[in-house]
Amino acid sequence: MMERIRMIGMVGLIAIVTVAGSMDKGTISDKLDELKDLRAEGKVTAREYASYRQSLLDSYFGNAREEKTTRMNVNNGDESIVFEDNFDTLNFSKWKHEITMSGGGNWEFEYYSNNRSNSFVDKDGILHLKLTLTNDTVGDDMLITGGDIDLWGGSPADACTSNAFYGCERTSNGANILNPIQSARIRTAETFSFTYGRVEVNASLPKGDWIWPAIWLLPKDQAYGIWPASGEIDIIESRGNAPGYPEGGVDSVGSTLHWGPFYGQDMYELTHGDFTLKDGTDFSEGFHVFGLEWTENYMITYVDTTDNVMLNVTFDDDGLWKRGGWSDDLNNPWKMGKKNAPFDQEFYLILNVAVGGTNPYFPDGEGGKCWVSTSPTAAKDFWDCRSQWLPTWTSPEMRVDFVRVYQ
Repeated sequence: MMERIRMIGMVGLIAIVTVAGSMDKGTISDKLDELKDLRAEGKVTAREYASYRQSLLDSYFGNAREEKTTRMNVNNGDESIVFEDNFDTLNFSKWKHEITMSGGGNWEFEYYSNNRSNSFVDKDGILHLKLTLTNDTVGDDMLITGGDIDLWGGSPADACTSNAFYGCERTSNGANILNPIQSARIRTAETFSFTYGRVEVNASLPKGDWIWPAIWLLPKDQAYGIWPASGEIDIIESRGNAPGYPEGGVDSVGSTLHWGPFYGQDMYELTHGDFTLKDGTDFSEGFHVFGLEWTENYMITYVDTTDNVMLNVTFDDDGLWKRGGWSDDLNNPWKMGKKNAPFDQEFYLILNVAVGGTNPYFPDGEGGKCWVSTSPTAAKDFWDCRSQWLPTWTSPEMRVDFVRVYQ
């Protein structure tokens, strides 16, 4: 029966991809939805879904992965380094810590603070963004009930950076527990931002179920409005789960652009790509360069070299509004921007390690997930099943060798 279901799924996929080249722009979302339905029904695997999804997009957009025009001449001597950190020390003039329990808008299970347990530089010049357990500092009882974490702070250096989603103070009451994981998220929002150039981050990624590392960029100014109207650039995200996890584990990384006129109209699926190691290793075992090339005409992300492209997005004169297929009845926030708006503004760098949450990044029912995203006690449910996930946390940290930006 399962083989028959898989065959039906493959036939459906082939039919979707075959017509991609002749589609009108307004139908691309419908075809992607059909693809998602086949995945949700279990008729294709996550790897098959990713492969055929990319084939669909490549066919629709003219196989942009083969585009050879106006590529940045990497390392040809025309570039200069405009930002660099080799992590001889944790340089607070370059990086500022985010201090919040807001969970990234996803009700993630970690909270971010500034301490040397969760972010530090070792004697070899490697930055560590490391996960620890909150009960190590507040105790088991206070984590569950009667505990309080107050991040409001009393000086600029320790002030809470976001009170969204009760991010600056929380109290445990038995059902709503304190964020069970402590982590670090650092950014250059106050110190460095840029428009166009090349970014390279040499890093190894954490290993362990439900760990969610990211190397990404957000806009310095909300020039086109709140998220996602002003854009988001995810150079890489990954899941720390073991290879074979249906959505891609620690041997895989994904890269995404988020854009849309308002929340609920994020067309990220049109601008997403993946890369999986083929040599039997994973991204926790060694360092890899995660790169971004960004110009007014295109954006490319890659692993180690530009031969390993994850995402290749070209910007044409029609702009992203037309690519998104929105009606002219809606207000186009980018109508006064350049053809690559909202990606024509200054963005800043972010490095962080998150855990779990209630958005679909870790789908319910897959890979032994032990909480349900719709549960009002998701954090407690996650903590209660720690005997399942904690033994898998064999390397619960992102390690970063260097960060460089060239222009």
